[in-house]
Amino acid sequence: MRYRQLGSTGLNLSVIGFGTAPLGNEFGPVNVAETERAIHQAIDRGINFFDVAPYYGRTLAEERLGPALAGKRDQIVLSSKCGRYDTASFDFSAARVKTSIDESLRRLRTDHLDLFIAHDIEFGDREQVIQETIPAMRELQQAGKVRYIGISGLPLKILADVAERGKVDFVLSYCHYNLMERDLDVWLTPVLKKHQIGLINAAAVHLRILTHAGPIASHPAPETVKKAGAEVVRLCESRGVNPAILSLAFSLRHPYAASTLCGMSNLDELEQNLSALDITPDAGLLAEIDQILAPLEHRVWPSGRVENHDF
Repeated sequence: MRYRQLGSTGLNLSVIGFGTAPLGNEFGPVNVAETERAIHQAIDRGINFFDVAPYYGRTLAEERLGPALAGKRDQIVLSSKCGRYDTASFDFSAARVKTSIDESLRRLRTDHLDLFIAHDIEFGDREQVIQETIPAMRELQQAGKVRYIGISGLPLKILADVAERGKVDFVLSYCHYNLMERDLDVWLTPVLKKHQIGLINAAAVHLRILTHAGPIASHPAPETVKKAGAEVVRLCESRGVNPAILSLAFSLRHPYAASTLCGMSNLDELEQNLSALDITPDAGLLAEIDQILAPLEHRVWPSGRVENHDF
């Protein structure tokens, strides 16, 4: 395993992070016993970064992760979130931030989080996040309940603006650095580097577009993006290459991201993800993929309030 420092926090994260959305049955039911074995094996293999949220399974992922970490909590960097609680349920008020952390700590069976994230801030009021949410999170930091605070979301411009004006410790961005999309460095990375704010990358498979199974029916991407993604998958398969692992291997090359989060729930998925550590993407294949994607104007989709969209 390789490790990188998260901005100026002093925390070193495994370059592959364990994303726990599958523990909340977000992509279908999982075998809880098998998932616990995968968590233990991941720690044994050097993965030290685990990310969860109350939103995943509507608290189910936290409820499952907490017991699985019994006796291993001090071996990992643990991250959870606040602000998003259901598909259309958001609350970025200071009062809810403070109750949310206590609920998460109880479910996770710990007395503190290493990382605490305001979840999908594009669904909230930007000024409230800066003036109310982040200060409440800083109070929790001063109280010893969290070590470092950050924000997450899909649109990049709001992340850059809030990170800079709100002076957070790190940002979690998804779907903006993988085989499908590389615009992370256009809008966000320069701002983070300037202020030594940490960066966590996520969704190397573009929310399952770059997998053999393909995206779920409710995937928010336009059909043009889904079709192009399917063409990329077919190209990779014709070359005997797993597109998901190729995209993860590509994502791991980002020079500033401390970690790339991967959703996983069993030993097979764990081993596949770990195999990306030893892969050097073929330049010729990457060029062919770029040709497929070149006609697409936007490879992500609008998310959150209209005033927070990138385009």
